[in-house]
Amino acid sequence: MIKLAFYDTKPYDKIWFDKYCEEFGIKIKYYDVKLSEETAVLARDCDCVCTFVNDDVSKATIERLLFKKIKLIALRCAGYNNVDLKAAKDKITVVRVPEYSPYAVAEHGMGMILCLNRKLHRAYIRTRDFNFSLVRMTGFDLNGKTVGIIGIGKIGKVFADICSGFGMKVIAYDPFIKENKFKNIELVSFDELCQRADIISLHCPLTKDNHHLINIDAINKMKDGVFILNTSRGGLINSDSLIDGLKSGKIGGAALDVYEEESDLFFEDMSGETDRDEKMATLLSMPNVLITSHQAFLTNEALENIALVTLKNIKNFFENNEAENEVIYKENI
Repeated sequence: MIKLAFYDTKPYDKIWFDKYCEEFGIKIKYYDVKLSEETAVLARDCDCVCTFVNDDVSKATIERLLFKKIKLIALRCAGYNNVDLKAAKDKITVVRVPEYSPYAVAEHGMGMILCLNRKLHRAYIRTRDFNFSLVRMTGFDLNGKTVGIIGIGKIGKVFADICSGFGMKVIAYDPFIKENKFKNIELVSFDELCQRADIISLHCPLTKDNHHLINIDAINKMKDGVFILNTSRGGLINSDSLIDGLKSGKIGGAALDVYEEESDLFFEDMSGETDRDEKMATLLSMPNVLITSHQAFLTNEALENIALVTLKNIKNFFENNEAENEVIYKENI
């Protein structure tokens, strides 16, 4: 049996991994703690580790894993910005789940826009208090508005289709797409997208080149009252610039499923803590901000696919010497 150390375990993870692990010949040791330099020792006597988006897969952590003779890091997610790929190169193999359900993330994103625009979250609280006033509850029609999508991968394409269904005009920026083969999408430059879009939605991985892509300079180019949606990675947005834009009214609303400093917050119950992240507290205090805790991926279909692909990645590596979904270090990423 292949032995797997599974970090940052949540109840919804175990449902699907427990269902399929025997079929793939994998024995799992579950740990609630995140992977770090200190917790890497828990992987002793295992062949590989399974990590998620907020685990610390730094150079120091990788060195500890190598000392424990770990051969594979299996990410149960698509993103890998938390992994020091340079440190892992030629020493330990890193694989990921490149896709699990683009519909899950895209649908969640549209749900957040609808909720934020039409004040559904505030209406829910009001009516529970028997307050049926409609003052300060006005939204706008999505039909006829322009949505600017940054990143036209599978999630971005699904989101574009959803927006088209609402009668929106779709423009997009993606530096890796040179030829427009999309019927309902107009490809534009980043600056043009900022200038034209009523809603800007981020659907790209985080790299060193697009870190803080949404900053004060980009925001100043945007329409007054623009809505910003981020279901990708928190580091794409400069939090200070976002807060300033919201306070000034330049940004009309922000829907965030990710946050720049989320690693010590998201996926945990912090309700009893008094020492709170000040920027997050500021964002949560604003009536035109909607935040969910990195849950856009959280559907049964996505969770099942994540388990199946992760287990398949592990089995193929150890039994067939294959790494179909390997993440390889590149100088420019």
